[in-house]
Amino acid sequence: MTLARPKLSNSQPQSANEVAFGFVRSLADELSAGRVDLPSFPEVVIRVRRILSDPNSTLEKVVRVVGSEPALAARLMRISNSASLNITGKAITDLRTAINRMGYNMVRSASMTFAMAQIRGNAKLLSVKPYLDELWERSTLVAAFSFVVARACSKINPDEAMLTGMMHAIGKLYILTRVADHPELFGDTNALHQIIEDWHAEIGKAILENWEFSYEVVKAVANQNDIGRDGEDLQIPDLSDIIVVANLMASFATDPVALQVAMDGVPAVFRLRLNEKKTAGIMSEFAAEVSALRSALGR
Repeated sequence: MTLARPKLSNSQPQSANEVAFGFVRSLADELSAGRVDLPSFPEVVIRVRRILSDPNSTLEKVVRVVGSEPALAARLMRISNSASLNITGKAITDLRTAINRMGYNMVRSASMTFAMAQIRGNAKLLSVKPYLDELWERSTLVAAFSFVVARACSKINPDEAMLTGMMHAIGKLYILTRVADHPELFGDTNALHQIIEDWHAEIGKAILENWEFSYEVVKAVANQNDIGRDGEDLQIPDLSDIIVVANLMASFATDPVALQVAMDGVPAVFRLRLNEKKTAGIMSEFAAEVSALRSALGR
């Protein structure tokens, strides 16, 4: 993958331009070489991802891999017993039943949130902890909204939508872990934010391709900032539409008026058949479920 020179304003000192360009070039070199190495990314999560992607894997194999990491197993148990999944109120006490109830896509989401929690706890990343904490909050909110929007407005698998919502900012996470080695970038937070906004979707796409995520998930992460995405071949809502709308809902979760303004004229909103009344209903009716999902994911 080739990344172009970052579009920094002319008012910034040349040194800031050089630092930013050098940083983006280093990211491009790493990605081109396939060196996607998130610090503190647990080996068990890599093994979970691989076994879930294997068409010949069995539930027993998944249970053995997940069970090898007690903290991850405990997270899955908590999610399986959350209000959004445990409709009967009968608590699950064994990992096999928990994974079977959750489904593989939700297991992937839980594994990734576990990995992100490990990254947040890395002492070497203390300088970017406020950014990582903000990213965590945002990712769990987008994931929860993705789940409820997919279920309420489309035929898309809600678990896959939640997984995509959780992964939508993986490019930002990757950039932030690298920024920790370039403290000089903190001297111009505008430049740093611009690098993140300009490149996170493309970097996220490259990471998920390396991790062999499905085409639809990769496409949704790549398209997340294209709120005007439209065309004659786009008639039925897809995963990309879910992420666009979930992002808008996350941005204006406490301001329904601003949300309606932001959603006006967005093709994804039209394809999902969302109007002001239905949107307001989702935001209020599913508020408790969104909160429960975020807590279960490890908020």
